[in-house]
Amino acid sequence: MLAAGSVNKLLPIPGVAEHAHGFRGLPEALYLRDHVTRQVELAAAADDPKTCAARCTFVVVGAGYTGTEVAAHGQMFTDAQVRKHPLRQGMRPRWMLLDVAPRVLPEMDEKLSATADRVLRERGVDVRMGTSVQEATHEGVVLTDGEFVETRTLVWCVGVRPDPLVESLGLPMEKGRLLVDPHLQVPGRPELFACGDVAAVPDLEKPGSYTPMTAQHAWRHGKVAAENVAASLGLGGARKPYRHRDLGFVVDLGGAKAAANPLGVALSGVPAGAVTRGYHLAAMPGNRVRVAADWLLDAVLPRQAVQLGLVRSWSVPLDTSSPELARVPGGPEQRQETAARSGPGAALASDTHDEPDPGGAGEEPAKGQPGSGPTQVRPGPGPAQPRTEAETAKGRPSGDGPGSRFTEQRSETDPAKGRPGKSRRPAADPAAIRHRGSRVGSLP
Repeated sequence: MLAAGSVNKLLPIPGVAEHAHGFRGLPEALYLRDHVTRQVELAAAADDPKTCAARCTFVVVGAGYTGTEVAAHGQMFTDAQVRKHPLRQGMRPRWMLLDVAPRVLPEMDEKLSATADRVLRERGVDVRMGTSVQEATHEGVVLTDGEFVETRTLVWCVGVRPDPLVESLGLPMEKGRLLVDPHLQVPGRPELFACGDVAAVPDLEKPGSYTPMTAQHAWRHGKVAAENVAASLGLGGARKPYRHRDLGFVVDLGGAKAAANPLGVALSGVPAGAVTRGYHLAAMPGNRVRVAADWLLDAVLPRQAVQLGLVRSWSVPLDTSSPELARVPGGPEQRQETAARSGPGAALASDTHDEPDPGGAGEEPAKGQPGSGPTQVRPGPGPAQPRTEAETAKGRPSGDGPGSRFTEQRSETDPAKGRPGKSRRPAADPAAIRHRGSRVGSLP
């Protein structure tokens, strides 16, 4: 049974893999929420209007389901934050939604697309169709129309592609997906089944086409595939083909706004929001009462704008085969010794200042690529101490993890806030140092 799923669709655009963030798995969502919260807080504390504007500019590439919902909810989230952390007079968070398509949600009905476009623009999102990113840097992005947009946040929602695993099998393919019959079996290989995003399953409701790469189809594929596997072993009766008729589409635009067309009836506003939340609640395998209660509380109480610090930038690279899993210290991706720059609540000089810190640790590794230094350091007061490979393999990061874009190595000349540059106490126990330094670190 092949159910390897999909990976982010990366285009040959310079700097995207190093500077963009995905939004497919829960770890990426946790990281992006922390990152956006951090940028708003740093913007509120910035004295330079140019720096403040850059930190409060968020660029989303891809106006499909994911990108549209990210931009819609993101604008609401940051607007709520600036009520607690006011920006410079006349400034507000700016969200941009880019896509080469001629309209938002190009795969949906034009009425729903127009509804989503109207809600986004009314909310203040800068919607630019027919425009994409030409190059990404740490300071901003160059658009295809030649404009340079200063930003610290690039969210990549262009789409997905099948896991490259299926390309190595030497079996019939259809646009990168493994070709299967309506029973989810590979032709000529009765012992081999495939489902989900790696499988090109014929759409019996639309002859000549294949089911799209969506979670809804993947979930239903799995159920039919399991029944057909049992049938092939002489259990559960005869095999049955995969057949599903879409009952409509829903797009959650945040608050009471949504776009939906249940049973072909186009809805917007509060009715669409009720249908959207009802569908999402019904699709959950369980825990519906708690989720509904959380939605009710979110509707009447202000949003919590705090950084959890559970996921770091280096643990959720854009170019990964498992976006649903965060990389962990000492994992297979980090067998090599790496250089960590860390400290409780530390941030890169490039993330808090426009000019690089002359006393910093040098150029930062690319996103998702650990540093190449021979040693690691332990955070805390006093000089940096080398760390052995055995300690690193235990999954105890020396702070925020290698390659983090938002951590810096602190020295005696650059003490943590509220700590003297020279310690008057005897050297602390190494275990205690590790404990203090990892209180905002990555998951073990």
